[in-house]
Amino acid sequence: MAVLIYDELTAAERALWDAFPQGRWVDLRTGVPEEDDPATGAEWGAGRTVRAEVVAALLLGGGPARPGGVAALRLAGARITGALDLAGAEIGSPVWLRGCRLEQPVSLHAATTRTVHITAGRVPGVDAGLARVEGHLDLTGSVLETGSLTLVNAQVTGELRLNGARITAPGRWGVFAGGLAMGGGVYCREGFFTRGGVRLVGAQLPGGLFMRGARLESPQGEALVADRADASAVELSDGFRATGTVRLRGARIADLLTLDGATLDGTGTALFGVGMQVGTLDFGLATKPSGTVDLRGATVTALHDRAGSWPDEVRLDGFVYGSLHSEATPGRENVNRRLAWLRRNPGYAPQPYEQLAACYRQAGHDDDARRVLLAKQRHRRTTLNVPGRVWGRLLDATVGYGYRPWLAALWMGALCLLGGLVFSAGSPVQTKDGEGAPFNALVYTVDLLFPVGDFGQRGAWHWTDGTQWFAYLLVAVGWLLTTAVVAGVTRTLNRN
Repeated sequence: MAVLIYDELTAAERALWDAFPQGRWVDLRTGVPEEDDPATGAEWGAGRTVRAEVVAALLLGGGPARPGGVAALRLAGARITGALDLAGAEIGSPVWLRGCRLEQPVSLHAATTRTVHITAGRVPGVDAGLARVEGHLDLTGSVLETGSLTLVNAQVTGELRLNGARITAPGRWGVFAGGLAMGGGVYCREGFFTRGGVRLVGAQLPGGLFMRGARLESPQGEALVADRADASAVELSDGFRATGTVRLRGARIADLLTLDGATLDGTGTALFGVGMQVGTLDFGLATKPSGTVDLRGATVTALHDRAGSWPDEVRLDGFVYGSLHSEATPGRENVNRRLAWLRRNPGYAPQPYEQLAACYRQAGHDDDARRVLLAKQRHRRTTLNVPGRVWGRLLDATVGYGYRPWLAALWMGALCLLGGLVFSAGSPVQTKDGEGAPFNALVYTVDLLFPVGDFGQRGAWHWTDGTQWFAYLLVAVGWLLTTAVVAGVTRTLNRN
């Protein structure tokens, strides 16, 4: 770096040089909002212009040392020309740049620094990859016009503040921060906007990620990628809008993942949450997503949702949840809605039905659990061959696959009444004269229907007319009903 001579500095640069040792503000703003807008900062003259090399010289220890003060660089309303390159530097003073226009990107790559504030300004881009920030990194209200914010494997002991920031990146990513290790929270609220995705793969976010009301636009790719991230909470709510996929594959979110009031406009896949682990998932979206929601293998302690939040396709195979909470609906209507939810899963998969039934059983709703398991068998039947489907329909009609055994009693009762009427209208022939009990049409019907046991009627009487064929039919139906009851009840006992 070239040696700077104090007498050759501009008036604005000398003011900054003199203020730095005691951390005083140098404010070059006029007080007129239109004139102080960094968007028009290219027109600011020499009185509001500071060279980047002067800023770098002060931060790298080139400024005067004065006892009794805490050195800090505080500059407002300046046009900073040249490249502010602090890559690899050790910066011992905090930096405040408020309402400034930086004409070239800022490089803090692999630097060690104190708190950095670049607020309400304009800057082409910020590279803080591998940097260590002992404090906050604050870009509140700033506009990154032609570049991105890079924080790959950076460490920030305080907060990352991007509230109200606008990033228009020429490439795929607006915020490129894989491996970011935070001490505090990441705040992207109050109008945060990025054209280009936010990448937080493997990020450590113990203070949480807060994107309430943020807008992420990446129509051809991923709007938010936080695969394998570890966070206390993730807030994508209250007007949050993602044009592109939200990816949370393998993410671990200890407390709350909320999408309450969010809009997911990703085509193809709107939310990719395969294998994620979440404490409470609040899935109360503002509108139905335009793409698929993929929750295969995800684990959620509690799921809160609304009926209109789920898209036409939801991948649920392997999705495990401890409890379900939704808008207050009557029991049967709630089960019907949940079954419709399961049917959004493409193809047939038994696990989503078993999981829902287990959740109902855990809550003490055994009847609802049986309805779910019955729906599972009916869905499974559609995948079988013709004989399997026929047998399945018989099991369904007679005993509800074992979950409605009272159906068999209704069938038996109806057939007993029918048989009693038919047989009482005819005249049977006694098999052996003088032997056996007197003929009783109802008991004779029961004797035919139940293959186990003998009431003495079936062997003592027979028919010589067409009624005999009706008797044969009752015997066959009795065997079918008995077989169906045994098969259905056995299935129920084995699974419960």
